[in-house]
Amino acid sequence: MKGEKPDNNLDDTDDDAILKRALEFYDTSKSADEDNRNRYQEDIRFSRLGEQWPPNVKRKRDLEGRPCLTFNKAPSFIRQVVNDSRQNKPSISILPVGSDSDKDTAQILEGIVRNIEVQSCADFAYDTAIENSCSGGFGYIRIKLDYPHNDMFDLDICIDSVPNPLVVYRDTNSKAGDSSDWNRALVTDWITKEEFETKYKKAEAVDWEHDFQSLPDWITDDHVMIAEYWEREEEDEMIYQLSNGMVISEDELNEARDILDATGIQVTNQRMSKTYDVTQYILSGAEVLEKNEWPGQYIPIIPVYGDEVNDDGVRQFFSLHYHARGAMESYNYWRTSAVEKVALDTKSPWIGPVGFAETDAEKWLSANNQNHAFIEYDGPQAPFRTPAGGVPAGDLQLALSASDDMKAIIGIYDASLGARSNETSGKAILARQREGDVSTFHFIDNMSRAIRHAGKIIIDLIPHIYSKERVIRILKEDGTPESIKINQKFIQDGIEKVYDLTVGKYDVIVKSGPSFTSRREEAANQMMQLIQSFPQAAPLIGDLIAKNLEWPGADEIAERMKALLPPAAQANAIPPEIQQQIQAVQQQVQQGQQAYAIMQKENETLKLQLQNKSGDLQIKAAELQLKERELILHEKEVAAELHIKAAELSARSLMPTAEETPLN
Repeated sequence: MKGEKPDNNLDDTDDDAILKRALEFYDTSKSADEDNRNRYQEDIRFSRLGEQWPPNVKRKRDLEGRPCLTFNKAPSFIRQVVNDSRQNKPSISILPVGSDSDKDTAQILEGIVRNIEVQSCADFAYDTAIENSCSGGFGYIRIKLDYPHNDMFDLDICIDSVPNPLVVYRDTNSKAGDSSDWNRALVTDWITKEEFETKYKKAEAVDWEHDFQSLPDWITDDHVMIAEYWEREEEDEMIYQLSNGMVISEDELNEARDILDATGIQVTNQRMSKTYDVTQYILSGAEVLEKNEWPGQYIPIIPVYGDEVNDDGVRQFFSLHYHARGAMESYNYWRTSAVEKVALDTKSPWIGPVGFAETDAEKWLSANNQNHAFIEYDGPQAPFRTPAGGVPAGDLQLALSASDDMKAIIGIYDASLGARSNETSGKAILARQREGDVSTFHFIDNMSRAIRHAGKIIIDLIPHIYSKERVIRILKEDGTPESIKINQKFIQDGIEKVYDLTVGKYDVIVKSGPSFTSRREEAANQMMQLIQSFPQAAPLIGDLIAKNLEWPGADEIAERMKALLPPAAQANAIPPEIQQQIQAVQQQVQQGQQAYAIMQKENETLKLQLQNKSGDLQIKAAELQLKERELILHEKEVAAELHIKAAELSARSLMPTAEETPLN
């Protein structure tokens, strides 16, 4: 059953075929992605390690004793994009699809995803992935299954980082931007021999077959390389639509045949659909160590691509600074040249007639690097030094041009980097900063696509992993934890509920923007500005301001201030069903008031008629008619008042007391 810990017993006759497929895929992926992988290594060394001089130029200058200064500006540009992503974390949002799903369950799924992100330290995985994509052209995120504690049997989903993207060999036949169509993948890892022998007692730490020469050695003196090989196979599956609207598979239909017959539910439609089986193989150099059936339909490795270019069907990935490398090398050269020339000014030679330095020859030989109190010279003519050339303006101008070229190529200018520019108004500065964000937004957008696919993988796994009755922790948007019963009926506020995570379909979208904490602070600031311009609002929104502040005890202050609000301002504390009853009664009262106004007009008309009528009988009859109408109006007013009082009493009885009110 999917979601259970797999049985790793293998059929030895399949090992050779699996190994052969894995090795062939390794060769194909490595060869097709060779340019991207080489470029990644070069860009990482260039931007992060500061290796920005061509090797042959640096070697020659080192032999000549000349400087090779590096003014590494690449990290500043990279941090601008990466930190912008950190400030505006994309959040996964779940939307219900179809009749079997509902909004409440979608909110529970969102809470599960938030809890998975917090428990997994997913922010580290996200930050590592986008930093690798900006620095080298691509990065990766992983979804794994693991036991949260050593003494538990329920698997949990976790999000993991991939610090070194070069260990992943992707499906180069993929066309999708988020790896949703990957059918193959391979991930390598080095472990110690002791760990290998402990985990795989019956396995041999041997190298791969010699006929696959493209592979590196898979064994060293201290370590053994193992590989995860992922395969996804497409299969046809018959699905059935029932008369109650449900759609089930053929296996589910066979299992529920007796129940369907007993309840009279019939099959109304059927068609052939496609499903996917994903398998993970753990390989050594010569054998299959494990075979694990993956419960989902996607290979759980998500790429975060950088700047992508399609070169005749071949996907090429570039870092943020790749096309600015020439400008950065030029900047280093001209800045080094300027420094070298200024430094050599102090070593300009002394010029004089022949024999002027015979008396103090030793002092004259060290005059360029030592300070002497006096130096004697021979002959009537005093020697002189070649005048210093000053700061080399040409070199500095070329360096400045190279610096401007970097900004123009990358699209991030001084205002985005925090430097002062020629803009004077705050609006103009923000507009320039906005232009820098727009020019690099494709990196952040690619990160959002990756997180959206991670959410799809998690939602695809949840029905298999959280398929039993259990109590799980979810996180609300503000980070407040809450324990929820899933896949079982329970009573809440007198209403029977069930959050069945095994049924229904849900879509995943990603919302980018400031974190909830930042939005709380912004909301508090906006409310304070509202109070300054409209002080009368302070008693009505004081509890909301306190709730959005980060003070210790802010929630308690908010609760106390909320208790001081007038009843009309606490209307949202009344249960929705009672609010509907009150609204219905209020409508009846309004209708009664309108009818009363009409009858009053009719009474006035009758009074006028009475004044004009003659005869006692006519007058008495009119008076009796008037009293009858007034009695009817009085009865309607009493009935309306009774309706309102009954609704208010019912609302108060359902509203929680101070002791029963949970702290959110």
